[in-house]
Amino acid sequence: MTTIQDIAAKLGISKGTVSKALNDAPDISETLQKQILETAVELGYTRLRRYKNSARKLCILVEENNIQYKEPHHFAYDIVMGFRQMAEPAGFEVEIVPVSEESQRSSSYEVFMLQNDYAGSFILGFSLNDPWMKDFETSRTPAVLYDNQIRGNPSTAYIGIDNDEGMDLAVGHLKDLGHEKIGYLSSALESHIMQVRYNAFFQALRRHGLNDDPALAGCSFFMYECMEQHLPRLLDMGVTAIVCGQDTIANAALVQCQQLGYKLPRDLSIVGFDDLPISPYTSPPLTTIRQDRINIGKCGYYAAISLLNGVSIGTILLHAQLIVRGSTEILSSK
Repeated sequence: MTTIQDIAAKLGISKGTVSKALNDAPDISETLQKQILETAVELGYTRLRRYKNSARKLCILVEENNIQYKEPHHFAYDIVMGFRQMAEPAGFEVEIVPVSEESQRSSSYEVFMLQNDYAGSFILGFSLNDPWMKDFETSRTPAVLYDNQIRGNPSTAYIGIDNDEGMDLAVGHLKDLGHEKIGYLSSALESHIMQVRYNAFFQALRRHGLNDDPALAGCSFFMYECMEQHLPRLLDMGVTAIVCGQDTIANAALVQCQQLGYKLPRDLSIVGFDDLPISPYTSPPLTTIRQDRINIGKCGYYAAISLLNGVSIGTILLHAQLIVRGSTEILSSK
């Protein structure tokens, strides 16, 4: 077990200097503090070993450019609330920390956690390109990732819903309505979860004995490319239904199809994914796959506390739920 003396010996400085740096004393330079923190992380030191009886702190790290969480209509609002509903009554102080690629580059994940006395974290909205995603592969400070998976590190866990089940529900619903040629629209496959949903869609097509031509999918980082290029291409291919990787894309597709003169859902059925708060109020109301976001947050806490107690949780997947509304109906004969 690494001690302050070990850190001091490694750097050739006094224990007092190390202690000051770990406690954010003002008379320690930023450069020296950074060096001490990085050495502490390298040697496997954590404050949990020193302050077992002190107030416990967890953080929710939110990639501020990728996910919204501050207002009740924001996607991650309920996830944050679910986590706090479990953590705070259990005696944990929870801090919500927005981060960016720039802030991640300024300090490693473990140095950041040590510097701020966080025992563990719940990670929301990170893309595969975020700098800390590489840190999570080897970090020893517990990290629970929503919709991201790190393999091979027992200090990390993956929380989400069963996307294979969700896509199977969506495709099965459309097949039951008589649709046999189903397209797919998605944002770019730059995140783990978008890749998972893309693959799950085609697996669902195959399970239901439907055409799984890769040309039936259109994915783009830009919404206008999905609406102005991929959507018309799928319509020209004769699809009678479209599954969307996100409700935001599904809503845009509803609007765009109506502007193109389609009568929905008579001419085209559309299914979203996530069940955002806006979904019941689109025109027509959106059939979608629901994520129970409150329980996702609660499971994030369960996974975090398990990791803190030395129980290596790998993956927790909640069941998906099909919510049928007005954007899908039985395929009409034309």
